[in-house]
Amino acid sequence: MNVIIIEDEKPAARRLSRMLAELNIEVQQMLHSVEESINWFQSNSHPDLIFLDIQLSDGLSFEIFEEVTVKSAIIFTTAYDEYALKAFKLNSIDYLLKPIDEDELTIAVNKFKEHQPIQSNIQVNIDDIRKLLINPVDRKYKKRFTIKVGQHLKIINTEDIECFYSENKATYIHTNANRNYLIDNSLEYWQEELDPEQFFRVNRTFIVHINAIKDIVSYTNSRLQLKLESYEDSEIIVSRERVKDFKNWID
Repeated sequence: MNVIIIEDEKPAARRLSRMLAELNIEVQQMLHSVEESINWFQSNSHPDLIFLDIQLSDGLSFEIFEEVTVKSAIIFTTAYDEYALKAFKLNSIDYLLKPIDEDELTIAVNKFKEHQPIQSNIQVNIDDIRKLLINPVDRKYKKRFTIKVGQHLKIINTEDIECFYSENKATYIHTNANRNYLIDNSLEYWQEELDPEQFFRVNRTFIVHINAIKDIVSYTNSRLQLKLESYEDSEIIVSRERVKDFKNWID
């Protein structure tokens, strides 16, 4: 059985590889981004099975299938909550909720071996799931943050946040009052908790609020540079892979 792992968190990918080795399954390749995956599929034979994370460092993994017709069975590895899991069940695609449990991994692999999913249905299922993930019917997004400042707690509404950014392995919010606050969890985590109509992840380091954008300037290599109302600590560049989605977002 030829197996690959697509996962942007390398420790998680290595852990999954070790777990599969215990099931006598050797991982052929570990990929860590949308761009890397597209390049790999374009020049290599497709595997029998893919373990696929949904949120990668440079975008949603569904973007891979917009560029490449992948002829492989897929088991998703996901940190998404219950609304997404319903989508997987409806489409009869296996999923593993992070952190991956050994017993659940064994069951998923055995299910693949026993049933051998029909490959021609994979693209349709992925499109259906993507719609449900991006536009969940009853999804409730984060509205406010409670930040500890000394001995006090400060309430910050998301509408007052210009951007989220990561720096030195920490995550911060920058407000329209030109203040920075340290918060828990990663940008990947907050990206799924924020209203996608209001917030957009422009690159690995920044998530910006649409009302905070003061100017958009053409930049090198078909990228865009954003100027926010008050944030000036570093350049905010829309990565080349995200430019198309960004333009659709601001329309």
